[in-house]
Amino acid sequence: MVMDLDVFDFLMAEKLNVNPSSDTKKDTSKDGGSGYTAACTFTFDELGLANEGFRADRILGEGGFSRVYKGRLESTNQIVAIKQFDRNGLQANREFLVEVLMLNVLRHPNLVNLIGNCADGDERFLVYEYMPLGSLEDHLHDLRPDKKRLDWNARMRIANGVAKGLEYLHNKADPPVIYRALKCSDVLLDEGYHPKLSNFGLAKLGPVGNKTHVYTRVMGTDGYCAPEYVMAISFR
Repeated sequence: MVMDLDVFDFLMAEKLNVNPSSDTKKDTSKDGGSGYTAACTFTFDELGLANEGFRADRILGEGGFSRVYKGRLESTNQIVAIKQFDRNGLQANREFLVEVLMLNVLRHPNLVNLIGNCADGDERFLVYEYMPLGSLEDHLHDLRPDKKRLDWNARMRIANGVAKGLEYLHNKADPPVIYRALKCSDVLLDEGYHPKLSNFGLAKLGPVGNKTHVYTRVMGTDGYCAPEYVMAISFR
């Protein structure tokens, strides 16, 4: 069954108790720190200017339905990561909506911060804080000669931060969120190897109260799967 995107948007907003047209981010999490910024609405021209016309040398990475560019916002001079979604296909639009809705209400030091979004015609973009050390994958596989291996202190710091982020999503967020497909490419690193989970396009709301149903269609690349998700598949 294919759900109309407007219906999907409304249902997600109802479950998360957030107005999808709201541009204001409120820090409601007990675990989230201060310093979260208000989510802005950008135009296509603003984001095109931010990364000089979506130049190939500004690409930070690519996924199945999106491409991420490095840019600088003219209004604030802030360096950001700009995710451009595929203009064709239902899945790209769905992932855009899920990320906007999830990251507008989820607050934790180990989750990437959403700065704003753009829905201009058929163009869909999300703007995130820029993580200067890239992804965990960049530090584990095919290391460039100028990169050193992570020492054990850094590895433990990253593992601890990822675990705290997952604990918040699965056990402390209301309603809980099942992250579903965790890969090292989705763990972004700030200065000091502080990790933040990104890529919430495949995330799903978990069971609430005494309800046990969890959406069980397998998606994404093989990686970590939440225990709640695996159990739901096993006992379905």
